[in-house]
Order: sequence, then structure tokens, then C-alpha cells
Amino acid sequence: METGFTSPGPLIVQIGGFAVRWYSLLILAGIIAGTLLSQKLAPERKVAPEVLSDLVVWLVVGAIPMARLYYVLFEWQRFAGEPWWKVFAIWEGGIAIHGAILGGLLAGWLFCRRNGYSLLTMIDLAAPGLILGQAIGRWGNFFNSEAYGAPTNLPWKLFIPEANRPPGMAAFAYYHPTFLYESLWNLGVLALLLFVFFRFKNLRPGSIACLYALAYSVGRFWIEGLRLDSLMVGPLRTAQLVSLAGIVLGAVGLWWLNRRSARQEAP
Repeated sequence: METGFTSPGPLIVQIGGFAVRWYSLLILAGIIAGTLLSQKLAPERKVAPEVLSDLVVWLVVGAIPMARLYYVLFEWQRFAGEPWWKVFAIWEGGIAIHGAILGGLLAGWLFCRRNGYSLLTMIDLAAPGLILGQAIGRWGNFFNSEAYGAPTNLPWKLFIPEANRPPGMAAFAYYHPTFLYESLWNLGVLALLLFVFFRFKNLRPGSIACLYALAYSVGRFWIEGLRLDSLMVGPLRTAQLVSLAGIVLGAVGLWWLNRRSARQEAP
């Protein structure tokens, strides 16, 4: 008898035309959990917790539309034959974290500029909450039977319904649960960020955000290589290209901040 992960389906409950979906619920849970964590961390950097509540509203307003726009731009052919409103149907799945990060950064910059806060300090506080939210939100892909990898017979394999399998692979029922790999990786990144946050309290602002970019991107680059449903730019996987940029920017940012800090502290 075959064993493995099997999604119970995307719906929690449906009454007539009203439906509650796991995908939406898990994104909401990730936002709430991430906000609570960032609020807990805020006093460690002499920031009032309520400031993080205000910031999160801006981040969500900037992140979710950009996450959907990013996805739609790279999957435009998928929507060509659909009703126009499907472009906005994020409750059915189809958002990209890299788009969310870009939108969130822009919104965060506007928030800090408007209210006189340090952007680097704010994104340091937001980064642990973000990676926690990502770890939770990835489970939405499980319920939607998406974000999976190549066929496998490993004990933790994921059953994908035939309607959700790639063209030409209907005979393969079980696949790598890459959503699970990324969720676990993100929890590891969270542990790393929290360790560094509390252990090295004199780090220059921006260091935690750079470490997030570096550590998350390393895992995403590897996991993306296993997926069968990646967003593509020609023959290249978009997320791997962005992850390479994240690795470089994170590493260079850490080096630059530490170098500048060392120069300032030199006698």
C-alpha cells in the first residue's frame, strides 16, 4: 500500500458561492504570526511594538498585490483564456514571494520615509517575522497540490491528483514535497536569524536583513532546482536567478556593513 502526503483539498468549507480556503487562511496565519514575532523583537532595538503593527499594514498592502503581479507577469499565458477576474483570484493560489519582498521593500521605504524611521532597523525587525510567515504560508501549496518537485518514491512523497500533474506525467502519482522542504528550511533560517539577533546585539542595522537574504536564497536556489512548476524566463528558472542575486547582495551587504563598522571602531 502506497503511503505519503495527500492533500485533503483546497477548501475548508463552502456554503453556496462562499468558500474558505486553506491557502488564504495560512497566508493570514503567517502574517499574524510574523507580526507578533516582530513586535516581540522590537523593544530589543528600542522600537515600540505598535510601530511594527503600523509597518505590517504597509508591508501587506505593498506585498500582496506585487506578489500577484509578479506571478501573473511570468504566467501570463496561463490566464490568456480565463475570465479577466482570474488575474485577481489570489485565493486560488499563484503568488510569488520574490514579488512580495519587492513590494514590501518599497512600502517599507515609503513608511520609514514618511514617519522618520530607519529603514535598515525596520527590515531587521521584519525579517524574522517574514521568514516565519513564509514557513507557515508554504503549507498553502500543500492544500492546493502545487509547488512540488520531480517524481519520487521516498517515504515522505507527495501525492498529486492527476489534474494537477504536469503534461506528459500523468502516470506518476508521487512527487517531492518541495513546499515541505522550503518550509523546514525557512524554520532553520528563522532559528539562525534569532540566534544572531540575540547573540550579536551590536551588529550594524541591516545585518539581519542581509543574513535573511543570503540564507533564504541559498535554500531557495537548491529547492527551486527540484520543482517542476517554476516560473521561467526562457530556459532559466526565475527564482534561481533572483536567489543568486539575493546570495550576492546578502553576502556583499554583510561584508560592507561589518567592514564599515570595523573601520569606525578602529582606534
